[in-house]
Amino acid sequence: MTATAAVRGAAGSAAWADALLLSFAQGGYVQAHPAILQPAEPFLDLSGEDIRKSLYLTTDASGEELCLRPDLTIPVARDYLASGRAGQPAGFSYLGPVFRYRGGQPSEFLQAGIESFGRQDRAAADAEMLALALDATSVFGLKDVEIRTGDVALFNALIDALDLYPVWRRRLIKDFNRKVSLTADIERLTLATAPGRNEYEGVLAALAGSDRKAALALVTDLMSIAGTTNVGGRTVDEIADRFLEQSTLKGGALPRDALDTIKRFLAIAGDPDESVKQLRTLASDAKLDLAAAIDQFESRVGFMAARGIDTKLTRFSTSFGRGLDYYTGFEFELHKKGNGVEPLVGGGRYDGLMTQLGSPTPIPAVGFSVWIEALTQYGQPVSQGSAA
Repeated sequence: MTATAAVRGAAGSAAWADALLLSFAQGGYVQAHPAILQPAEPFLDLSGEDIRKSLYLTTDASGEELCLRPDLTIPVARDYLASGRAGQPAGFSYLGPVFRYRGGQPSEFLQAGIESFGRQDRAAADAEMLALALDATSVFGLKDVEIRTGDVALFNALIDALDLYPVWRRRLIKDFNRKVSLTADIERLTLATAPGRNEYEGVLAALAGSDRKAALALVTDLMSIAGTTNVGGRTVDEIADRFLEQSTLKGGALPRDALDTIKRFLAIAGDPDESVKQLRTLASDAKLDLAAAIDQFESRVGFMAARGIDTKLTRFSTSFGRGLDYYTGFEFELHKKGNGVEPLVGGGRYDGLMTQLGSPTPIPAVGFSVWIEALTQYGQPVSQGSAA
């Protein structure tokens, strides 16, 4: 069944689907049709075991765990990597059903979007994604939308420049990506560890000064001796990370000047051009080399303006994130004015995904997903002719 036929069955009319796909095609994006049944491993590896409770899982005759696709980004990326165009610039659009347990909401719902692979002009590609996302909302008659943007590459560059312990770096970046209480965790890491013995004192002493590979090897050996692969639901990786955290904290607290710099960074928000100035001032005051990340951000803002986007109406925040680990740079959401929670469109840059899916070399990637339920709730689809 084609995507348009599936949409016609689900929504009773494919007029808006035709208009949406036409807007993607006019941008040069070829429609992709990835399989509905997908290997479960990539979704579990990239999103963590927490996603398991949302997946519809089965097992084939060989024992491989499969799932109904919970989104379309990974399936489209896998098909691209399996094609003869892998590594070359290529753009794809999609529109079709995805499957995810969502409590009281329907588990099958429609998702549309665009994925762009292989483009080296990252700032221009980022701006193009935002422009095409705005075009998608206009297909549904929505012109006045709220644009929220961020850039995890800026936060990563800050943490790298502060030269923190690797375990702290991983912890803080994980907090940032997953939208948990980053500020509270920073405060906790700043407190000195209280004196007293830990029941795992010997393990912590053995790990003092170790890297993650060494910690993982030690914990794997200990658990192998014990004849188990997890403890209290925690995997070997999670246990190794926890021991590393405790070992690092015993060696001292997060420096207070690092805390102050991170807090000052996370307070930057508002007009993108003004944010660039504040970031450069912060880097200069703290004597940190953030030039490459800030230059990329400033270049993107220029390309956004060149595409007719009023950047002064675009809200940028250094603390903005979409809650997914695989984003590596630009992130954005489009919201209906006055709706603070549910996005109409969400996307960003995920340059690390291709190597995680098996590519031998890094491949730039950026894209977005359109939440059809939200758009049809708030917007009135225009005719195909109007979309053109």
